Amino acid sequence: MQKGKIYDRLAVNYYFADREFNDEGHRNDLADNGKFRDYNINNYIEFGLTDKITVINSLYFKKIEKEDDVKETKTYGIGDIDLGIKYKLAEGTWGIFSTQALVKIPEAYDADDDLPLGNGQYDLELRLLYGRSLYPSIPGYCNVEVGYRWRLDDPSDEIRYLIEVGMDFTKSLYGRVKLDGTYSMDNGEHLDESGNPTTTNNFDVGKLDVTLGYKINKSWGIEAGYMPAIYGQNIAAGATYTIAISLQQ
Repeated sequence: MQKGKIYDRLAVNYYFADREFNDEGHRNDLADNGKFRDYNINNYIEFGLTDKITVINSLYFKKIEKEDDVKETKTYGIGDIDLGIKYKLAEGTWGIFSTQALVKIPEAYDADDDLPLGNGQYDLELRLLYGRSLYPSIPGYCNVEVGYRWRLDDPSDEIRYLIEVGMDFTKSLYGRVKLDGTYSMDNGEHLDESGNPTTTNNFDVGKLDVTLGYKINKSWGIEAGYMPAIYGQNIAAGATYTIAISLQQ
């Protein structure tokens, strides 16, 4: 972001899973006819401190539910909080290179709940980002990101990766597609199940994020998105449905 510029995206999300990826990557039904739902509101903000430094905050308010043939459990509250900073390394006709540092803060919820909102430990992440405009050949852009996440307690460290392509279809209508992935380093303790099938340990997952948006004016836009898990191991195999409004000025 340029100095003094802000991007703020408020999203309402619904996640549902009744299947999971096993340790061989095959899809199985959750145990005991289980079903897991996550209703959440997410606010994501980027603000340009300078033309090279951008600060980031992401905050979730969640209500999660898990039901099966044995019992039904619900939890609600603030989930993990992300704080980050992004620094532009270099820019040219070939694109932009940046680096990003992030910390995940788990202090807003009780990790000992029967159905916890997160896995209850701090994460530190360092990421390298590359982006390039495809104008004037194509009215769009592409991004590639790769990072390493250190998880400070028992869960395994992770490699995070993202590939994104976006395009303007008209002056107002746009779309983007992302492959958002996590690859476990398998160096953590094999923990007891927390009850939340989205906060397991030593998991791999790849999610395909498809979004269609409409620019109301130069500052405001609305978006609808669908993000299914398309491959993974040791993690829920669900999908997220999203409606969002964004502000950029």
